[in-house]
Amino acid sequence: MKITFLGGGNMASALIGGLLRQGFLPSDIEVVEPLAETRTQLSGRHGVFCHAGPESLAWAADVIVLAVKPQQMKAAVEPLVPCLSRQVVVSIAAGLPLEALSRWLGGYRRIVRCMPNTPAMIGAGVTGLVALPEVSATERSAAERVLRSAGSTLWIDEESQMDAITAVSGSGPAYVFLFIEALQQAAAELGFSPEQSRQLAIETVLGAAKLAEQSPESTATLRERVTSKGGTTEAALRVMQEHGVKEGIVAGVHAACARGAELGKLLGEG
Repeated sequence: MKITFLGGGNMASALIGGLLRQGFLPSDIEVVEPLAETRTQLSGRHGVFCHAGPESLAWAADVIVLAVKPQQMKAAVEPLVPCLSRQVVVSIAAGLPLEALSRWLGGYRRIVRCMPNTPAMIGAGVTGLVALPEVSATERSAAERVLRSAGSTLWIDEESQMDAITAVSGSGPAYVFLFIEALQQAAAELGFSPEQSRQLAIETVLGAAKLAEQSPESTATLRERVTSKGGTTEAALRVMQEHGVKEGIVAGVHAACARGAELGKLLGEG
């Protein structure tokens, strides 16, 4: 399978690195990237061939990954239009609706829209995917193979769910980082050094996430197992409940979802 990336930023580099670890050869991957510094970095790090401009030869691939900023997408994909015939086009640009992408690509319909998150840059991401009806099972598999190089994948049936994917997993790392910040701050206020606070906070979150992943029990049950009646955890959770911590997180995710829908309408215009 031959893959061409339009755009060579951090997420593209993460996917390329993951594909190479999966057994792809550098010769299987090409990148179209206008910035010379970025081309040099990609060639040096991954050994892939980079084009400065949208040469037609670069589009003779099985999968084309659109990895440019949403605001730049319409102009960036214009050179692709006369070159598309059988390729699967995979967009990792946040917020851009499938119909807008199809319109900008001259009505082309073999398009998959994806929402990876930043842990994909270390191979620990989760990516939501949705495809136009014209995308075959084989083509969906090809798109999924690319995104699985950066972590797990989740197919959804309705594109409207992509705003929710963005709100939960796309923005989700920021919520976790905020919790880690708070845990570090509390540790520092209790007398630990910055280094100790960081270790305690990050490794506690990592361990709890791994336990939740590996346990057959619900997270609610796992929480209850740590919460002894009259104990320290119960005291902490009671204060957090009084401050509306859980309700604030849920409300924040809903706000992110609503804002995602608004931005999608704006980005898809034109």
